Amino acid sequence: MNENRRDFLKTAGIASAMTLFGGALISSELVAQNELFINNNIHKLPKLPYKFNDLEPIIDATTVEIHYTKHHQGYVDGLNKAEAAISEALGKNNLELIDYWTKKLSFNGAGHYLHTLYWNSMSPEGGGQPSGKLADQIKINFGTFEKFKNLFTTAAKTVEGSGWAMLAYNPQNKKLIVLQIENHQKLTTWEIIPLMVIDVWEHAYYLKYQNKRLEYINSWFDLVNWKNVEKLFSVHNNNDN
Repeated sequence: MNENRRDFLKTAGIASAMTLFGGALISSELVAQNELFINNNIHKLPKLPYKFNDLEPIIDATTVEIHYTKHHQGYVDGLNKAEAAISEALGKNNLELIDYWTKKLSFNGAGHYLHTLYWNSMSPEGGGQPSGKLADQIKINFGTFEKFKNLFTTAAKTVEGSGWAMLAYNPQNKKLIVLQIENHQKLTTWEIIPLMVIDVWEHAYYLKYQNKRLEYINSWFDLVNWKNVEKLFSVHNNNDN
């Protein structure tokens, strides 16, 4: 690999990770936990934090395995392909297809990051409610935990087509917000720090729940890894103080 391509991939790897969807900021804590960034200039599938069957009965082992090894791996592969194509285009000074490849970079890069956050938003020991500073902030911004849960559930249920719902922290006004994300990268906002996501693409739940998205969302709350969400929030909330 020549030096120009190596330098580009290092830069593009960081750039794509930092601008995966709408310029959202990535938690350095999540990166450290999951080795999200490139290894030998190639993005790789991060280690799943539990076994395929550990989320049963809420999410079956087959769904987790296919979702992780096929869908998430596909976004990793697509991200690597997009970066390589952009590098090649730069090397040949032929940017006719750059519009196509930058769209692929955004879509697959966002898919890679969101899935990484999704796996860590769940735990076999999850569920219940958050505690500490996160619980306090939820009350400040949403009124009660139940109001937050209803907002998050409704956002996830009503995403048009394929997408996500996200709990994020905005360091500019020091508020928690709930977002809908269409596909992986649409309807997002800049300067936010993602804390938790639920995947509502049909491949995330269809084998068990068929078209009953709301049933999946309601059940999913029994898996939420609030300890990880609290940790991500604490890192960035402390940085603001």
